[in-house]
Amino acid sequence: MPRYMWFLIATALLIIGYVVYGKIVEKVFGIRPERATPAHTHADGVDYVTMPQWKLWLIQLLNIAGVGPVFGPIMGALYGPTALIWIVAGTIFAGAVHDYFSGMMSLRYGGANVPEIVGLNLGNTAKWIMRVFAVLLLLLVGVVFATAPAGLLAKLTPESLDFKFWLCVVFAYYFVATLVPIDKLIGRIYPVFGALLLIMAAGITIMLFVTMPEQFYSWAEWGVNQHPKDLPLWPLMFITIACGALSGFHATQSPLMARCVDNEKEGRFVFYGAMVCEGFIGLVWATVGMTFYPDAQALLASINAGTASNVVYETSFALMGGFGGILAILGVVVLPITSGDTAFRAARLTIADILKMPQVQPAKRLLIAVPLFAIGIVLSQIDFNVIWRYFGWSNQTLAGIMFWAAAAYLLRRGKCHWICSLPATFITAASVTYICYEKSMGFGLDIGVSEIIGVVVAVVCLGCLLAFGKKPIEGDDLNL
Repeated sequence: MPRYMWFLIATALLIIGYVVYGKIVEKVFGIRPERATPAHTHADGVDYVTMPQWKLWLIQLLNIAGVGPVFGPIMGALYGPTALIWIVAGTIFAGAVHDYFSGMMSLRYGGANVPEIVGLNLGNTAKWIMRVFAVLLLLLVGVVFATAPAGLLAKLTPESLDFKFWLCVVFAYYFVATLVPIDKLIGRIYPVFGALLLIMAAGITIMLFVTMPEQFYSWAEWGVNQHPKDLPLWPLMFITIACGALSGFHATQSPLMARCVDNEKEGRFVFYGAMVCEGFIGLVWATVGMTFYPDAQALLASINAGTASNVVYETSFALMGGFGGILAILGVVVLPITSGDTAFRAARLTIADILKMPQVQPAKRLLIAVPLFAIGIVLSQIDFNVIWRYFGWSNQTLAGIMFWAAAAYLLRRGKCHWICSLPATFITAASVTYICYEKSMGFGLDIGVSEIIGVVVAVVCLGCLLAFGKKPIEGDDLNL
């Protein structure tokens, strides 16, 4: 079988996953098309605004698809074709399920942010932990998704328009987009950004088939960890490839669209479907890493020459030429930009919930946004690789917490919680193992010891869910 068939099979599985497993997830949740959604019951003209389903899907995709489904799969490709399995299986059984429940539970709870969702299902202590955790993650995301596009734009423009110039431009856009009503800026310009995104994904894929059909996965070997530095595949690959398979950041973004959904029956397409599309983007860039470069060492050398953005720059121009390469790079640039702006927006709304400060008046939005961006600008001066490691771990840890909340939500309602509790157990084990093993930001323990601790913590969490998950939580209406 030609190796390019791996890509076609993986793509087909993503589509089948949406059609089949997405329908199962929707049935387990139990949509109620007759229920009024928050876009109608809480309409305020700023954050609660009804929009067409196609636009909701596109905005959701651009909100969640930052540099994660590009940079993560590129770096994850160093481990070999196991990355493809994680992208496909992770998207279908974990990432898309996570995004669906974070969006639909927010919708049922009146457009609540992820800390409130967690609190209503895991208790008040968990809510406060998640509030702090979510704001910190959103700040890290906003910073990562500002520095990455600024670096790419600096490569495309004259030296006078350097990284600092573009960083200021990106932050200025984020500031404006964070403050204005969601349908006035984001709802209008995202279709243009979406066109660039589609050109990038389709163009890169087509040119791989046209110019390199025999090179597909040329050095990829199944069952072999091919990382040049011999880094352990478990758990590092599952932390590195986050947004292309499973990302807790998405739980902070889904409520933004939950406030704009007209009918609950749109949820599967908007939330589950957007994540499947992001999985495809991750599949494309993992394939680029294992196809364009002659071996894992060459891919690592390109990454070391300027982070994964250097791989994007090299491959886009090589595969699509001058004009096409620019369009492809701009397609990658819009991913972090369209996630960074909503990251700061979600941070503003989360802080507003903590302070109980309504956000209809512009002055109150400014009161939160100004210090928020001041902190973000300071963090942007820290080394990108350091920020990325913290982002990766906190991202998957938040995903685990959101999954435990969704599992408790289902368990108390007598529904099949395993569709959430099993991925929760898996990603909890990965996150705990990672922080125990990681030397620069974690405890630097032996990998064997770290794995044991990770498994034990995950199993204990599952045991706690089964033992205490049906306990009533104040404020949680079981009819929701």
